[in-house]
Amino acid sequence: MSTYYERKIRSLKRIFGTGDIVLESDAVVVNRKRYPIVEDVIVLSEPEHYTDFVRMKTEAEGCAGRTGGSLAFSEEVRFSFGAEWKAYGDILIEHEAEFHQYFDLVDLTALHGLRVCDLGCGNGRWSYHLKGICKEIVLVDFSDAIFVARRNLSDADNCLFFMCDLQTLPFKENFVDFLFCLGVLHHLPTPCLDEVRHLKRFAPTLLIYLYYALDNRPVHFRLLLTVVTRLRLRVSSVRSAVFRKRFVHALTVLVYRPLIFLGHVLKPLGLSRYVPLFEVYGNKSVQRIAQDVYDRFFTGVEQRVSRQDILALQDAFKRVEISDHLPYYHFLCER
Repeated sequence: MSTYYERKIRSLKRIFGTGDIVLESDAVVVNRKRYPIVEDVIVLSEPEHYTDFVRMKTEAEGCAGRTGGSLAFSEEVRFSFGAEWKAYGDILIEHEAEFHQYFDLVDLTALHGLRVCDLGCGNGRWSYHLKGICKEIVLVDFSDAIFVARRNLSDADNCLFFMCDLQTLPFKENFVDFLFCLGVLHHLPTPCLDEVRHLKRFAPTLLIYLYYALDNRPVHFRLLLTVVTRLRLRVSSVRSAVFRKRFVHALTVLVYRPLIFLGHVLKPLGLSRYVPLFEVYGNKSVQRIAQDVYDRFFTGVEQRVSRQDILALQDAFKRVEISDHLPYYHFLCER
């Protein structure tokens, strides 16, 4: 029996919404469907979407694959996120400050005793700061980043780890009390706001972050975005680890750092807000900047939304609240 999940059978029953769950040494069987367990991660992905690492581990351990269809799926996006979090897997000091920025609309004390889902968890940096608050955290990612999250949360016994495309989650409705999905949905090949609407069946309250359309910025920000987008579309398909490392270093040193320096120079004059990147990265470490450069330029799919686009979600939610603070835009949706 998988020792990590042997005390979590009750939680698995609640998450899947069934009592028909059998735990084996290397898998969990749910309603007679067998899901491999790899390094304490329950692999819900279809076999045709296994990563090379999972395929190697399951074949070596004799886990039989399953068959079935899936929704839109971007192998390129999954590869990039898996590679990103392997390269930048550490939990950094500044992640704690960022966590509080994202959760400024959330009463953290109200999460005590609740089951929470971190959807598209990456390296688990947000769950890391929730592990001592929530009763239970369900972490989901469709890339090998989920194994990085497992390592970063190795000291937390209240976490469950799943590898799965968020569009094909086999969980029951309302499987958690609160769900957050930060910086993920805008990288899907389907409309990100429609995906927000689809997620409402899983939890009564959602915290979402989507890239903003720079609708609250000067025009030169949007002109710069046009140039950046063209560059991103050219380089995002390059999988060479050497190229990616050198590209990230070059942009960090030759573009991001000079703009940050300019922002500091202009700050006493009250002009730093006109300098791209400064507000977000003015106090960030080089390692943290590099991780975002990687994220920004090696993801081929990107969507952006305006404040008005987000407010249109009121057609599906009783309440939509957008934060007035960085990062833009993060918002709460309540059914």
